[in-house]
Amino acid sequence: MKELLDSRQLRTFVVLARTGSFTRTAQEVFLTQSAVSHSMKALENDTGCRLLDRLGKNVALTQAGEQLLQHAQKILAEMESARGSLAHLGKWGRGRLRLGASTTACQHLIPPVLHGFKEKYPDYVITLEAGDTLDLVGALLQHRIDLALSLEVEKEPQLEFHPLFEDELHFLVSPQHPWARAGRVERAEIPREHHILYSKNSLTFQLIENYFRREQMVLNTVIEVGSMEATKELVKLGLGVSILAPWIAKKEIEEGSLVALPLGRRRLLRRWGILQKRGRPRGMAEETFIGLCEAATASLRG
Repeated sequence: MKELLDSRQLRTFVVLARTGSFTRTAQEVFLTQSAVSHSMKALENDTGCRLLDRLGKNVALTQAGEQLLQHAQKILAEMESARGSLAHLGKWGRGRLRLGASTTACQHLIPPVLHGFKEKYPDYVITLEAGDTLDLVGALLQHRIDLALSLEVEKEPQLEFHPLFEDELHFLVSPQHPWARAGRVERAEIPREHHILYSKNSLTFQLIENYFRREQMVLNTVIEVGSMEATKELVKLGLGVSILAPWIAKKEIEEGSLVALPLGRRRLLRRWGILQKRGRPRGMAEETFIGLCEAATASLRG
């Protein structure tokens, strides 16, 4: 592998190409004239080309020198740009925060958190990747995001979990549904119902499936929907029942367009929190984000 060109030699070469004089170049780069001459000879040795024609006290570029000048100017401009970008990031309050969140969290939890964060860190660049919990796990492991607001996952030793709150899944039905009128769920009718559930690839679907398997039930008729909002609208129309956390449908429950009923004697609980790579240190901005999440979800904690 060939040695990289010396950036100081390139800078001196660019100045010399502009001034055409060893004396003036030495003054600009704060070197002696002999040091400039030695530096240019070293650069010619490194490139294996004669770069300069000496014309008395002045110099002119050879064809090879003209070609190197084009590259050297681009290299030095990129180096200057890199230095400027790093200096910009190094200033207090500047940086980036790459977040991931479930679609539910994006709609109901993230907006007030980001509003508070931007008030404290107005110059931070924030990116938000929406996805199901298992998608966010992949994004964390691939270093695409720094933190994820999502459900807790098991058997993932590379990640650590900072708990925020726990919720309980309920049946959600329309007010006209027989269960709503009776105020209770008939266990024998559960397998025969039309169930409108969120994506089969989601962690919540897996939790629901495992819950009813332990109850020795199979939810035979399932309509899979990729949107929580669409799920609630279908339930309102009486097309089936769904299984969601009541806080996701708080507005609809309060206005009476949906009714929440317990799944059964056993509760189906989920834990929400912040996922991150295990052992990865958190900066002040990330600690602030977590603190804002704790404040935003305080009303959801039992």
